[in-house]
Amino acid sequence: MKYEPKLDDYVSWRNVEGWVYYIDETHLTIEIGVKPKEDNLVPMHKNHHCLIVVQNFQYDELTYVNSRRYSNASNLDDMEIYVREF
Repeated sequence: MKYEPKLDDYVSWRNVEGWVYYIDETHLTIEIGVKPKEDNLVPMHKNHHCLIVVQNFQYDELTYVNSRRYSNASNLDDMEIYVREF
């Protein structure tokens, strides 16, 4: 069965790997890095995210590694890693 990317999948693509951070009908982004912000100009965003854009016609180049989920959305340290079945 063909892999269909989902949010919170960990994937590798070309020479990068990271979490699927955003996805829509035309593209997705892979989060490859996060670092805390030094300022508070936009208080709702606490981190800088480094993202790679992958167009939908390139999805067949993605390799699925695993997925993550949170049992408690308010505690991001409470993350479970699992392998999704296709």
